[in-house]
Amino acid sequence: MSEIQKLNFDIKLRNHIWFWGSYFTLNFLRWGAYFNDYEYSFKSNLIEFSLHIPLVYFNLFILVRRYVLKQQYIKYTIALLISLFAVYLLKTALTYYIVSENIWPEANREYHPFEINHIVAVCIGELYVLAMASSVYLTLTWLRERERNRSLRENQFKIKLKYLENQIQPHFFFNTLNNLYALSLESSDKVPNVIMKLSNLMEYVLYDIKGTKFVPLIKEIDYIQNYIEIEKLRFENVEVTINLESDIEDIKVPPLIFISLVENAFKHGGLNNKNLKIKINCRVIGNKLHFEILNNFVISQKNTPKSGIGLVNTKKRLKLIYKNNFSLQYKTKLNYYIISLQIPIHNED
Repeated sequence: MSEIQKLNFDIKLRNHIWFWGSYFTLNFLRWGAYFNDYEYSFKSNLIEFSLHIPLVYFNLFILVRRYVLKQQYIKYTIALLISLFAVYLLKTALTYYIVSENIWPEANREYHPFEINHIVAVCIGELYVLAMASSVYLTLTWLRERERNRSLRENQFKIKLKYLENQIQPHFFFNTLNNLYALSLESSDKVPNVIMKLSNLMEYVLYDIKGTKFVPLIKEIDYIQNYIEIEKLRFENVEVTINLESDIEDIKVPPLIFISLVENAFKHGGLNNKNLKIKINCRVIGNKLHFEILNNFVISQKNTPKSGIGLVNTKKRLKLIYKNNFSLQYKTKLNYYIISLQIPIHNED
């Protein structure tokens, strides 16, 4: 149930006091100047506002909640009419005994209680105040609710994005530990070097990018190069080429947004492939950053490149960050698997 449906008294008390105080002052000055009688205006408005205020809150927190929100409009109308008649009785009696025996001095002639014109005038006046005050309150409540919903959507976005990032990181380190395990079984002297590079990668993930939405592209490229060096220790014959065709000094990207694409190239390109070739192209075209990675693979029924959890999560992250303002495509051409990613440029500033 929304905050408007609950209609809680959640606007600060001082704001209510400011509203009614300002409204009373304006009304007092207006009618005091109109009749050139500020004493009458003060007494008259004091009586009216002592009835306006209870009626407004009684309508908002009792009648609206009990009948309008439950779509019982006939009951609401009857209850409101009874309330207006009760206000009429009180206003007429208080005006007669405290202010003036002429219960409606604003009119051109003297009126007596329960005359239809007087009843209609008082009820219309109360409905005017009721509508104005209720409109202000409901508008403020709606604005607060909209802000809360916006904040909730942002928090949900951050939680979902963090969840996807947390899925990617264990997935990556799981693969790397598998590589390390394979080398340890061979009693390879490469193990210490792998552990050192893995430590650098973990430092980047755990400290350098913690709590950041965007990181410098240069750092991401360094991260990718460290990862590639680890993979080169596992693959005997692998050739990796990285082409940076544009000035990328000031460009920022979401952290770990490219690593799944690189992992995919090693994962599927390295199967039964004694001469793995990977090429990474990164360049700026217009207001887009183009990241492309190609890898050769051995064509067989058992080795058809597929999208794993890394690529799926990468696409979900891109969707959350850029909505539809990105392009992620993959295709095969001859014995090459090609992934192309285009994202808007996010500058340092």
